[in-house]
Amino acid sequence: MTNITNIASVSAFCCSILSLLLQDKIAFPGNETYTASLASYFSAQESSVSPACIASPQNAEDVSTIVHALTTAVNTNASDSCLFAIRSGGHMSFAGSANVQDGVTIDMRGVDDVELNSDRSVVSIGAGANWGSVYRQLDPYNLSVAGGRDSTVGVGGLITSGGISYFGPRYGWACDNVLNYVVVLANGSIVNANKNENPELLWALRGGSNNFGIVVRADLQTFAQGEIWGGVVFYDFSTVDEQVEAIAAFNRHDTYDEFSSLVPSFGYFNGSSFIINSMEYTKPAVDPPAFQNLTSIPSLESTMRLTNISDLVDESESLQMNGLRSASATVTIDSSVEALTATVGAWNASVFSVEDIPGIVWALAMDPLPPAMYTRHAEANALGLTGREGKSFIIINLRVTWNNADDDARVYSEIKQLIATMEREVGSLGSLDPFVYLNYAAPWQKPISSYGQASVERLTRIREEYDPQRVFTNTVPGGFKILN
Repeated sequence: MTNITNIASVSAFCCSILSLLLQDKIAFPGNETYTASLASYFSAQESSVSPACIASPQNAEDVSTIVHALTTAVNTNASDSCLFAIRSGGHMSFAGSANVQDGVTIDMRGVDDVELNSDRSVVSIGAGANWGSVYRQLDPYNLSVAGGRDSTVGVGGLITSGGISYFGPRYGWACDNVLNYVVVLANGSIVNANKNENPELLWALRGGSNNFGIVVRADLQTFAQGEIWGGVVFYDFSTVDEQVEAIAAFNRHDTYDEFSSLVPSFGYFNGSSFIINSMEYTKPAVDPPAFQNLTSIPSLESTMRLTNISDLVDESESLQMNGLRSASATVTIDSSVEALTATVGAWNASVFSVEDIPGIVWALAMDPLPPAMYTRHAEANALGLTGREGKSFIIINLRVTWNNADDDARVYSEIKQLIATMEREVGSLGSLDPFVYLNYAAPWQKPISSYGQASVERLTRIREEYDPQRVFTNTVPGGFKILN
């Protein structure tokens, strides 16, 4: 075994081996494929990370070859191993989440097949596909799946970390709808994880992220789905108090309409504050009662219409600020007027401290989390959302974009300070939940630990079974880890 301690030297060695094995599927700096891959990340921070090479597998066998080479070329001690990253859609913001400086980035986007089975009850999706391509293939059959809400979000990341969809109240988290994962383990073997084969691995992948292997395919349950009434509605910020009351009423556990989905966003940009509500009703019903408390508030503009999910996720994607510096952080709160008022108030008070940062978009989005969604399959996933006594929650997503790297430290500090303020003020009301949603978490947050002791201990045992050398803990630095 070669003892190489310099990261750059190790990476060059690993990339050379991969190039011999997979030839034109390995791209180096200066190559067009390499440049295009980096340019396609959601955030500027991820695009600025420069791996030694980028591997672009086309199937599970390619991924197996890559993993086997990376884990045997030197050894699995982090100090002298081939560091690597796993990239599906590349939508997470912070640098190194799905990319690795001077290491090997595995760009899964070529593993993107979408295939229905013979009776159309199950769709098999490559982990590198994005949700827009999935929906475009299912729409002609009047079928859908519980998947992402932006068209370019990758399948692999979402289905291993929870996954919020328009259909969550009816079907649970996106990961709950995965019947089978095809996974490449640390030794390069390709296994299935389902209720009959490797059922513990199935449970762990439903929320345990990239700690166990590389998911190359997911088989999801389909369901009948026709037109959806949905779109976005823009409001003046002066309606904030009415919005808070309407959000709390919408998310009441005893009256929640399981066909409805809502994401309210409070934002600041270029001297003005605003409110945008994304609303979807997954039946072809115009202006359903579920949204009437919101639609009765005077609005500035609306795109609400009957359409299909492909159109809706494309619209959502069009509102994203791709390619800028970006960050997010999250808390989970009770869905009460008092908790919502405290949260929005803390966000609004923080605007003055960031408004002079060039290009700043300082936004607070909310994802209602009714018990219909999180209790439906609570024992079948690793998220730990049990024992909540049927309460409704709101997952808060602080979403920020800005122009200049010189402002990074200040922006990160302001984000951390605002999250601490929200936790303190909502906590004083007894309305703070410990759950940290992984897909919105900041790098300093600990989402997997937030699943609770029982879940973390079980995840740890499963990791010891499937990755005893902790390859995906030690040599894949990106993402969120099991901290045991």
